Amino acid sequence: MSEPIPESIPTSQDPRSKRPLKRRALTPVTQQANQVEALFAKPDREIAIPSGALTKKNTLQAPPEIVANVQGSSAGAGSGEFHVYKASRRREYERVKMMDEEVAKEQADEEFEKKREEMRKKDEEKTGKNRKRRERNKKKKDGNVNRKDGAKDGTGDVNKDAKNMMPSPRPNDQVDGHAIPATTAEDVGVIIHDDD
Repeated sequence: MSEPIPESIPTSQDPRSKRPLKRRALTPVTQQANQVEALFAKPDREIAIPSGALTKKNTLQAPPEIVANVQGSSAGAGSGEFHVYKASRRREYERVKMMDEEVAKEQADEEFEKKREEMRKKDEEKTGKNRKRRERNKKKKDGNVNRKDGAKDGTGDVNKDAKNMMPSPRPNDQVDGHAIPATTAEDVGVIIHDDD
């Protein structure tokens, strides 16, 4: 064991040391807490958020204006050309892949728009039918329509419609012991018997 002299104490634990203690983030939670504390320590300072970090979009790089190493068909290509060839092939495959993804995205968008338009038309037809039905029922309720084709009668007499809807009494029906003679629907009305 080492002796308890100042030279044997680690520098970080030496009380005479002027160095700040190292803070180590042990978990992601403490790391994030440290970052938040650092932000709140200087609230007046502007925070710069990199634009590329929020939206990462794959874009095609512009093709080079001058191609320095043109690949030829010579049989004596050296081993140094292999990596150049691999890098150019990787770039080309990436470019083709991005073009295919773009075409697939356009087709998916087109298909989505077609389906959305179909659904909109279907919904519009259904709501139109329901609207017509509601209007027809509303007109019937108001008494303005007497015929099936929806033409107005012109009279709009609600009492007349109510009379037509009342059931006609059958012959030999008894009311207070008196037989009611058969009548037509127009003759039926409210009969009030006074018990004097």
